[in-house]
Amino acid sequence: MLHSNIFEISSTSEFESVALDTFRYQYKNVGVYREFCDHLKRTSETVKTIKDIPFLPIEFFKSHKVISEEKPSEILFTSSGTTGSVLSKHYVASSKLYEQSFLEGFKKTYGNPTNFTILALLPSYLEREGSSLIYMVDHLIRSSKNEHSGFFLHNVEALIETLHFLEKTGQKTMLIGVSYALLDLIEKEQFHLNHTLIMETGGMKGKRKELIKEALHQKLKAGFGVNSIHSEYGMTELLSQAYSKGKGVFNCPPWMKIITRDPEDALSLSGSSAGGINVIDLANLYSCSFIATQDLGKVYRDGSFEILGRFDTSDIRGCNLMVL
Repeated sequence: MLHSNIFEISSTSEFESVALDTFRYQYKNVGVYREFCDHLKRTSETVKTIKDIPFLPIEFFKSHKVISEEKPSEILFTSSGTTGSVLSKHYVASSKLYEQSFLEGFKKTYGNPTNFTILALLPSYLEREGSSLIYMVDHLIRSSKNEHSGFFLHNVEALIETLHFLEKTGQKTMLIGVSYALLDLIEKEQFHLNHTLIMETGGMKGKRKELIKEALHQKLKAGFGVNSIHSEYGMTELLSQAYSKGKGVFNCPPWMKIITRDPEDALSLSGSSAGGINVIDLANLYSCSFIATQDLGKVYRDGSFEILGRFDTSDIRGCNLMVL
């Protein structure tokens, strides 16, 4: 199968070869993507290199069903949003492929989940259905095979007690939390953690004033008594994640790549290291692997990247193609 070699990619040439094969498959089988490419006069015949591949504006996941015509959907993931807002919908044809992607990605960055007690503080995600993050973290918690691993919703006192217990016993721990809930936690209790990694998943979800990443991390480092804050870069429309072990610099797994585009034009790649963020996620085999996001960022020579902010899609030229 086409995806069987995704997780064995070990070079740029292998990545580009698989990316081109993936483009040809999606051009043939994903109707909305094929129409988008045809509009740009980019077809299986005209796309010869990875630079020729069109990136689908992420807004299409709100207005269209992006999935291979030959595959039924096994799971539907939806984005979080305010009341009345249009949510992104990711129709996932293979839960097994998603699980393999996030497990292999986690292992490449942190090792086996069994090495950790995994705690999750994700109230805004737990309180709704269809969260890809909850699906992933739940699987990681179960994979840790640790009796102390688990989700904490409103039982913050139990989480505080668990963190102190794990710290006292020297157990290697990972606390994955949404930003506002982590800030709420350290307002209740100040910690000095030597055996725990703190991973924020971003977003105040309307619960607190938004902070620039550096200010957020300074508060979290002080409150948890740690030297660095880890981060996860993922979204409803992707099946892979990039991780940062500190300073907001993310690294992708070998089957994922970040490319910048001209922020003034969603359809043009940037000649510089900074611009709008385009993602190639080869695990997105049965939807679309080539996505133009709403994020602004900077990509470094080694492939690592930073997120610098976001922009409104109304400012992106080319999104009128969503009428397809």
